[in-house]
Amino acid sequence: MPLFKTIIQDIQKQEVCGSLTLQHHMLEPVQRVPRYEMLLKDYLKKLPQESSDRKDAEKSLEIIATAATHSNSAIRKSENLKKLLEVYEMLGDEEDIVNPSNELIKEGQIQKLAARNTSAQERYLFLFNNMLLYCVPKFSLVGQKFTVRNRVGIDGMKVLETLNEDYPHTFQVSGKERTLELQASSEQDKIDWIKAFQKTIDIFNQKNETFKMAIAKELEEHPLEVSTAELGKRAPRWIRDNEVTMCMKCKEPFNALTRRRHHCRACGYVVCWKCSDHKVPLEYDNNKINKVCKDCYLILMGRSDSEEKNDSKKKGILEIEAAEVSGNSIICGFLQYLEKTKPWQKAWCVIPKNEALVLYLYGAPQDVKAQATIPLLGYMVEESQRSGDLPHSFKLTQSKSVHSFSAESEDLKNKWLKVIKLAVKGDFTKPEPEPSADPAASLESPPDSL
Repeated sequence: MPLFKTIIQDIQKQEVCGSLTLQHHMLEPVQRVPRYEMLLKDYLKKLPQESSDRKDAEKSLEIIATAATHSNSAIRKSENLKKLLEVYEMLGDEEDIVNPSNELIKEGQIQKLAARNTSAQERYLFLFNNMLLYCVPKFSLVGQKFTVRNRVGIDGMKVLETLNEDYPHTFQVSGKERTLELQASSEQDKIDWIKAFQKTIDIFNQKNETFKMAIAKELEEHPLEVSTAELGKRAPRWIRDNEVTMCMKCKEPFNALTRRRHHCRACGYVVCWKCSDHKVPLEYDNNKINKVCKDCYLILMGRSDSEEKNDSKKKGILEIEAAEVSGNSIICGFLQYLEKTKPWQKAWCVIPKNEALVLYLYGAPQDVKAQATIPLLGYMVEESQRSGDLPHSFKLTQSKSVHSFSAESEDLKNKWLKVIKLAVKGDFTKPEPEPSADPAASLESPPDSL
């Protein structure tokens, strides 16, 4: 817009503008708020306690202080968003970077110690509040400057100082996706990185623990299921998007384009658009028309005969809901899973009581269909870790079939192995395992019939 630019420049040259640019004038209202705050504080210092103006002045300071806080918060968010946009461009339009929930904590050049040779490799780190981007410099004058080699989640991450006789200022970052041994430019640089990592990890864990407590309280106050008698009369608890990877009705996996997530307003299940293409008035919402899933539509419209007919069909081995088997399991919880040449992925793993020789693998705790099952009988258990394995990993092998798993801790790994070692032998007559204190895994006594 050359014409607009010319007009702005002409206005800025006027004497009334004081030779200040448009950007400077736009900052004036923002800068005025903290000035008022400082003036009121000075005024109150010199104002006698018995003055009739004191109460109004204190109230004014309280209001202006709140405005200043909001103003500073808005500025920080704006600056953070601007920085995210800069990182977005440097990474060649990397997805999910420009997100209000993302916050850039620290960035900088680092050296990566290679395991197969003695040379250190130049790398660049972007540490966010929820992930670490491990990047390789790309020699380009414009546009993309780095290529993302790995994303390492803060969830489960650990950082520790290491000693290397050949390379000073080293430390290790261990995540579920990858472990990196890094070399800082100086001792102070190393200390700064370790502090940044540890603070980010601590804040993430604190928020995660608060979130888990809130979920537990919500489930206690608002049960997951809405009974058939209450359907449409009571607002349901919505299953969260990240608790499922597939439609809870047709069992087809979700994707960003053709099969997106929707919520049934009657039962709260996450379903695809095909399975939510029904509308009925709901009593709890003043009989307004709401989108519901097919099963709720049949019940609310008094056509439950079709639902009963569908429920009477025998389910396949994979068509068992994760919540159903998890609630009556010997052990269940999240593990990292690797099969053949596929990358490591997070899986909700369950060994049910009624099928103690089968390991079920789900994408999430509320999925209505398993992604795979492993009949454990006859498998060999390998506990030792190899180069390239994640921490706390173990393998199940049988002929050419190899399944690799990794737990969040050594203690959790041992609890899984205690059950699996019995299952692979088909022997559940040994003493029952110790009960787990970990909320992510339930470990109970196996049934006597097995």
